[in-house]
Amino acid sequence: MLVAGARPNFMKVAPIIKCIQRRNLANNGDGPSIAVTLVHTGQHYDAKMSTVFFQELGIPAPDVNLEVGSGSHAVQSANIMTRFEPVLVREQPDWLIVVGDVNSTMSCTLVASKLGIKVAHLEAGLRSFDRTMPEEINRLVTDVLADLLLTPSEDGNENLRREGIPEDKIKLVGNIMIDSLVENLPQSRASKILANLGILPGNFVYVTLHRPSNVDQKESIIPIMNELKRLSAQMPIIFPMHPRTQKMLAEFNISINDTPAVKILEPIGYHDSLCLTENARLVLTDSGGLQEESTYFRTPCLTLRPNTERPITITMGSNKLTTVKALSNDLVAIVQKPSRLGRIPEYWDGCASERVLNQLYQTYH
Repeated sequence: MLVAGARPNFMKVAPIIKCIQRRNLANNGDGPSIAVTLVHTGQHYDAKMSTVFFQELGIPAPDVNLEVGSGSHAVQSANIMTRFEPVLVREQPDWLIVVGDVNSTMSCTLVASKLGIKVAHLEAGLRSFDRTMPEEINRLVTDVLADLLLTPSEDGNENLRREGIPEDKIKLVGNIMIDSLVENLPQSRASKILANLGILPGNFVYVTLHRPSNVDQKESIIPIMNELKRLSAQMPIIFPMHPRTQKMLAEFNISINDTPAVKILEPIGYHDSLCLTENARLVLTDSGGLQEESTYFRTPCLTLRPNTERPITITMGSNKLTTVKALSNDLVAIVQKPSRLGRIPEYWDGCASERVLNQLYQTYH
């Protein structure tokens, strides 16, 4: 059983489903096949944030949709647990695979652990070392309870060892997000988004911002938007806006209608996002996934956060942390750097899903 709850999860479950389908076909009835149940908790329920991703990634509609919707962390987690438990009791899977660090990941792990069902955590071991982030709590709880910890990079292994996780539970499989990226490159490179927006490769900034620390307070969102307006005099700003960010701009009565070079879009699909990431002069984000994708493309990236659970994107890649106060200077500095930076980390090769299935099979048997 695979669980997906929010937009970043869909790119992580898609390669697993497709890898299982390939293995079952190659098996040709000669030996056991793998049955898959896909559960969507409905944590992201907006069609632009959810349904379009299933279509673009070519994965089947979920077998189960818990339709939990939004709410406080406690309400959302409780709703996921109470709706997920009867599904798990009914299906009794050999493995529950949870991905990433959203509330769905932690909540479903808790339910499975108490029912004695084995849990594999894909993207285990990532740490920001900042417990004010809800995702950090989700990571810590999930990794303590999981039976198999599938890590994207060696720093994840080191974090888990330091926390006392037994070595035989820790398996380095690589970055599953890159499996989706590699498979979807032909579609992303066929995207018409650059032409539709009237922008040229290497001559625009791709922005995504949604974290409360950046968008929920006037003290941060006003200087960020002012900085984007200033930068737009040099090159266009492409800003597909998260519903949360749209809501806060309206609430604070912040208008950017007087700056046509700042192009505000509705949330976009995966292929268009990859196209923008590959072709941008730089990326400004507070998203974990974009840090990884820009690293693969070696596109310079500024991450507007005090920390990252993906430090390998900084040590090996094109990523740099910034703050609202440092943003102006960092933007000036990064546009003076080469248009391609860093290196692609080990096992970010599009083959992580094969290694995941090998580990599940070996551990189960």
